Amino acid sequence: MRVRLRQIAASFREGLHYTGHVLPTVLGILVLNFFLLQLVPGDAADIMAAEAGAATEETLAIYREHLGLNVPVAQQFWNYLVDLTRFDLGYSFRYNAPVFDVIMSRLPATLMLMGASYIVGLVLGVGAGIVMAIWRNKWPDRLLNVVVVLLFSIPSFCVGLLLVIVLSVQLGWLPSDGSESIGVTLTGWELVLDRAKYLILPTIALSSNSIAIYARLTRSAMLEVQRQDFVRTAEAKGVPPLWVTLRHVLRNALIPVSTIAGLRLGALLGGAATVEMVFSWPGIGRLSLEAVQARDYNTLLGILLLSSLVIVLANIFVDVLHHWVDPRTRRREASPRAAQKAEVRV
Repeated sequence: MRVRLRQIAASFREGLHYTGHVLPTVLGILVLNFFLLQLVPGDAADIMAAEAGAATEETLAIYREHLGLNVPVAQQFWNYLVDLTRFDLGYSFRYNAPVFDVIMSRLPATLMLMGASYIVGLVLGVGAGIVMAIWRNKWPDRLLNVVVVLLFSIPSFCVGLLLVIVLSVQLGWLPSDGSESIGVTLTGWELVLDRAKYLILPTIALSSNSIAIYARLTRSAMLEVQRQDFVRTAEAKGVPPLWVTLRHVLRNALIPVSTIAGLRLGALLGGAATVEMVFSWPGIGRLSLEAVQARDYNTLLGILLLSSLVIVLANIFVDVLHHWVDPRTRRREASPRAAQKAEVRV
């Protein structure tokens, strides 16, 4: 028990070490996001003037002064940083509301979709990889290998379109767009089942690529671990095959899988934009595309900032998890004997 508590404490200290890199990383992200958006032709004043039907020089000047676009770019960036120190993400002219409120109104839907896709991709991918590794070069391995190659080759939005055509249009089993039934008031389990019905298709579409990646990685990692000496030693000692697979092979094979699982959050967030457009899902991805079309850069900068923070914190969590699970990743050991014990334990 004490050893486990010391490992947890060491992992926590390792996490504090990594948090020292968060501030410069976020600052670099802010600089890149802000100045790259300045290279995009047009701005919010052009969109507002075009929609008002009065795109004259005087009107554009009034709009730019109202939006704070009449000052140099460096001054705009400084004003943006000053607002961030007050936890103010700015104001969205498109939605006529603070950017923070606009993002928070869409964030739960994206978190629901990403969470479901993350879990489905990890469970199905790792499960498929285990089956492929156990029945290597047999028909389950070959069949799943074909499915994995197809899922890896087809983009997520194409998978979504195929699902809509087959399961929604042709068979009529599931709804093709939206996040809930309109015009009805549901509570309790009826509400949960209704949301789940709308969540199935976008979850499968968004998790399709992750399933393929996790399956291939789990299969190759397990086959590599099976050739290690400690696995052969466990088999020679008479340890049951199932226990060898779960306790020795799978546990060590999941270390590289957990690394990719942390990095896949960014890919899920990027893929959510197209999937949300296909299924008319009211989330952050769809909001970002709407902000680009409207040149609503305040909203887009807020989305990019919060998304970057989520990805950075997720990677820190993965690093801390590795430090706790795999003793070989720890920065220092108490003695050569402790290092030898850690290697044997792995």
